Amino acid sequence: MTRLIPPLNALRAFEAAGRLGSFKEAAAELHVTQGAVSQSVRLLEDWFGAPLFERHNRRVLLTPAAKAYLEAIGPLFEQLAQATARFGSPDNAPRVLRVNAMASFTLRWLLPRLETLRVEHPGIDVRVETSSKSVESLKDSCDIIIRGGPDTLYGYSTQVFLTEERLPVCSPALLQRLPLHTPDDLRQHTLLHTSSLPRLWPDWLTSVGTPRLKPAADMVFDHFYLTLQAAIGGLGIAMGPVALVADDLKTGRLVTPFDGPRLPSRSYCAYVPVEKLEDEAVQLFCAWLQREGMSELK
Repeated sequence: MTRLIPPLNALRAFEAAGRLGSFKEAAAELHVTQGAVSQSVRLLEDWFGAPLFERHNRRVLLTPAAKAYLEAIGPLFEQLAQATARFGSPDNAPRVLRVNAMASFTLRWLLPRLETLRVEHPGIDVRVETSSKSVESLKDSCDIIIRGGPDTLYGYSTQVFLTEERLPVCSPALLQRLPLHTPDDLRQHTLLHTSSLPRLWPDWLTSVGTPRLKPAADMVFDHFYLTLQAAIGGLGIAMGPVALVADDLKTGRLVTPFDGPRLPSRSYCAYVPVEKLEDEAVQLFCAWLQREGMSELK
């Protein structure tokens, strides 16, 4: 009996474009031209004899029938990828788990703790990549995406595992040279900033009643981990995320000149595609994240 299956390349282009809501982003994900994606979608529309998308300038929207179809076939692509991985790997090969996280979080929190996971679960080979891309754009290339939140995203389970607050931090040597008794003493210091988080210092200074305070100098970095490293090196005072500098505070590389106030911040969350929730390696990794996150509260 002949199966009624559309052209698979066209189906792949449709799935990516429908999930991402953009022919351009689908083309980038599939490493083809935008014209190739558009042509594949037209081929599938001809095959069905019905439109699949409504075009709106740079974005495309699925028709109601096409949306229902995408929800049905989306998990099949993941099943196909997992079956392919199992076919190409011997039974005793480590299970490769693809994790995407932000660079600062990876360097400051995740990597220093990964050895404990390796000891607990030697059969899991964690492959970590860093980026700030949207969660939705990484669905096909990652098993777990770590971002701020919690956000509610269609097709994903959101699991909060680590809370965060922000507080001024600096090296103990800097504090010995220029003591800090009150926030007003920050006038003598260099304040360290991250270009993508310009409101951290203004918000904190406002919270302590000195919104117009002018420091001796300002230094701006394009990555948050560089800002923290500058603080460790004694270049100035940074607004440190408490969870990401916990190890530095324990070892004395950094100190907190003030007990508060602490600025609230977005928590760290694991976003897992719903079709991967039953994956044992995903479950083990998420449980490990929860345990490590809870240990920060002790």
